[in-house]
Amino acid sequence: MGTEIERKFLVKGDSWRGLAEGRLYRQGYISTQAQGTVRVRIVGDRGYLTIKGPSVKYSRLEFEYPIPLADAQVMLDILCQRPLIEKIRYRVEWGSLIWEIDEFDGANKGLILAEVELSEETQQIELPTWIDREVSDDPKYFNSNLVKYPFEQW
Repeated sequence: MGTEIERKFLVKGDSWRGLAEGRLYRQGYISTQAQGTVRVRIVGDRGYLTIKGPSVKYSRLEFEYPIPLADAQVMLDILCQRPLIEKIRYRVEWGSLIWEIDEFDGANKGLILAEVELSEETQQIELPTWIDREVSDDPKYFNSNLVKYPFEQW
């Protein structure tokens, strides 16, 4: 059983650009219920199926499994809710942590979020200079909700 402990922030400015190469992520949701989500994702030439439990503060259960790329493509094309989430993800080392910066495209173009995974909820973190306000507790910034209410509709 895996537990994800994650905090999420808005990103300001462009000083983070150039700190890492970006990779295209395409993902969709088969289910976005209060008790959990089922996500399909393609990164490069790899497919993944992820099941996440409900968030409790910064933590939630997370189970991720590699699946054949062809299966992931069919699931995205046929089974997933629209719009799909399209983003470029940058992995930036800052201090002792890895920050994942997501620059969204498609229906969520213009939104840039940074996430950091922690080993415990009370872990102290040094915020990079390009971090704006925290949105960990705001469900409208959850990827699963960006399918239902894309950024272009805000």
